Amino acid sequence: MIKTSKILAISIFMTLACSGVAFADGNAFTPLNFDNANYNNSSVRTSAATTTTSNVTSTTPQQVEVTGSSNMQSAILKLDNAQVDVRNELLNLKAQYSDIDSQYKLIKNERKALDKQIKTTEKRIKQIEKAKEKIRKNMI
Repeated sequence: MIKTSKILAISIFMTLACSGVAFADGNAFTPLNFDNANYNNSSVRTSAATTTTSNVTSTTPQQVEVTGSSNMQSAILKLDNAQVDVRNELLNLKAQYSDIDSQYKLIKNERKALDKQIKTTEKRIKQIEKAKEKIRKNMI
């Protein structure tokens, strides 16, 4: 009964901990050239909609989009280049790993063979020692 309640308590705790992450408040992504004033103007436009305010707000986001998109494109290109470099490094590491792995297997097999040879040689030495002892006993 106690064991079941401990398991139940742990599972509830884990579920709450994991769901807390899912329901976390906040935005992980902040766009480039983020300006709070541009987004707060929407409340100003609803209360007092004038043509000058709408013209100013309509030209500002277009400039932000142009600079933001070129910055985003260059960032994406940099990330693509970095990804290619990392993939090339991964291929080199995998090649080195396979070389070392094949060397390891070869050395492991050689070690096994030498271990067998050592054991058979030790057995032969023991047999020779036993034969010598038998001969000495027969001589007495």
